Amino acid sequence: MTGWAARRFWKEAVVAEHADGVTVRLDERPVKTPAKADLVVPSFALARAIAEEWNAQDGEVRPQDMPMTRAANAAIDKVRPQHAEVAALIAEYGDADLICYRADTPDTLVARQSAAWDPLLDWINQRFGIRLKTVTGVMHVGQDSADLEKLSGAVHDMDEYTLTAFHDLVGLSGSLAIGFAALDRWRSAAELWRLSRVDEIWQQELWGEDEEAITTAAFKEREFNDAIRFHELSKSHD
Repeated sequence: MTGWAARRFWKEAVVAEHADGVTVRLDERPVKTPAKADLVVPSFALARAIAEEWNAQDGEVRPQDMPMTRAANAAIDKVRPQHAEVAALIAEYGDADLICYRADTPDTLVARQSAAWDPLLDWINQRFGIRLKTVTGVMHVGQDSADLEKLSGAVHDMDEYTLTAFHDLVGLSGSLAIGFAALDRWRSAAELWRLSRVDEIWQQELWGEDEEAITTAAFKEREFNDAIRFHELSKSHD
């Protein structure tokens, strides 16, 4: 038995004002989230991007091709009602951030990690007034509790749309620091993604490329870029 799949029934997806923000209508029908809430977003720019995704559907509706719609659904159905829990979960990355765990050999990898990640640690220091500790090896070394509290507070202060994007940025990169840098556009999306893959890139150069790993990394990079775009559209005044 094949699974049921929705098919296009509308002529045009259009943006419309809503009492709580901006929504999208499929002809005269308001778009609903999977939990049947009104899909209402904070900006016209994000609503237009969502409408474009619906208008691009031809025949069977493919949610995997609708990243802005999926992220808006997550913000409304999942993050909004569980904001504190989601924020706490993401903030935990600060105590074991990717960029704080360094190799002790070989010298080429040690130097590459330092060149890539030390400037980001300096930026975090400037941004939050804290200095994350670095260690060699993989054994956990806890960060200062006051520093973690500052980072956690910044995460908890995010609205549901920013927190939705941040959840993906941190989860995909393995780094709270890279997530904050992405929101602030400290570097380009491409450069920040490379910062999250310093070790993997070094391994590829040493042992050669693996086709499956390359495909997986490319998929994750697209999701990383989508998260940045979702955040920026949600904050747009256009």
